[in-house]
Amino acid sequence: MRLLLSATLLLLTGLALFEVFMRPSAAARLEVGVIFSLMVITSAGMALALPRLARSFKSLRVTLMLLAVVSFGLVTAGIVVAALRMFLSQHDAGLTLVVVGFGVVAALVFAIAVNSSLTADLRKIAATTSRIAAGDLSPRSGLIRNDEVGQLALAIDEMAATLESAEKNRLHDEKARRSFFAAVGHDLRTPLASLNAAVEALQDGVASDPSRFLEAMKGDITALSRLVDDLFLLAQIESGALDFESGPVDLTELADEAVEVLGPIATRKRVSLRLEAGPRVFASARPDSVARVLRNLLDNAIRHSPLGGEVVVTVANGALTTVTVRDDGPGFESDFVDRAFDRFTRDDPARSRETGGAGLGLAIADGFVSAMGGEIWAAPGPGGVVAFQLPGVLEDDASNRTLLPNR
Repeated sequence: MRLLLSATLLLLTGLALFEVFMRPSAAARLEVGVIFSLMVITSAGMALALPRLARSFKSLRVTLMLLAVVSFGLVTAGIVVAALRMFLSQHDAGLTLVVVGFGVVAALVFAIAVNSSLTADLRKIAATTSRIAAGDLSPRSGLIRNDEVGQLALAIDEMAATLESAEKNRLHDEKARRSFFAAVGHDLRTPLASLNAAVEALQDGVASDPSRFLEAMKGDITALSRLVDDLFLLAQIESGALDFESGPVDLTELADEAVEVLGPIATRKRVSLRLEAGPRVFASARPDSVARVLRNLLDNAIRHSPLGGEVVVTVANGALTTVTVRDDGPGFESDFVDRAFDRFTRDDPARSRETGGAGLGLAIADGFVSAMGGEIWAAPGPGGVVAFQLPGVLEDDASNRTLLPNR
């Protein structure tokens, strides 16, 4: 229907222009009407047939050449008919046909040249997509064009870059997951093996001091329970199941409690703990979650501080309430800082199982801080530096929870 309407509109437009510029007689008007009608019918027929024929051609070049030939044929037929109806002499009519023929040949040569460039670019795009489909995500077409072919090439190149980046991330995550599960398996096997040995000793009656064996077994069970709790908590974080109702909390008080609780552990390692904070620093958070984050960071800092080292906890007030934990250990490698809190990542020395722990502390801390609307980050060594920020609350407004903007 659309093609019929277009053809009719074209015919009427041509006749109208002929009427305006030529002011023809009735006979000329009829003759031109017949010629225009034949040309429009031929064009419409080719417009219907060519797309169907193009689907069976093996090359776009054939389609473009056929389109050029049909177009030139219509123009030539119109010129020839017009020349013959102008009552030209035989010599003039022949000259007209020669000029038209030369023009057609020149136009075909030009069309072939343009067609070759276009089909070459399309072949390059096809070769690129074939390699991508075969699994090689590195090739790019590299075509720079402003037309639809260029847009197609750019879209394919961007798609390949996205797929390549996603594949690299997938391989990294897969490697990290394997490393993570291997580490967790190690952390599970060690206390289980110790428990099994203690149980066998008690059963066989070879335990010289049963109470000491029972105390060791209790420690192993506590370690297993802590690991299982951490894994369950990490699963909740991964699934987005954490939902906090935050309220004003005193970060100074929570930091002081964390330092006091972990003081005995630091003493055993001959590491000193120091708190630097104002009298009252308020933030919008959940107390038990902030306490868990502080203890995780302090425990990590103590474990990786050298003998005689110092761990400093700084609580800063202002528009951004910031808690920073610093230690004298080796700290994070520069190329690992951005991945220090990634799930399933244990490549950093601060997460090596040889130093103790399951390596889940930083991932859990990141999940808690993010769930409370805050941000956590690490700085490269020397010295371990981990800090987090939470939405601030002015001391005078703590009762009505006036929040300050977070970073």
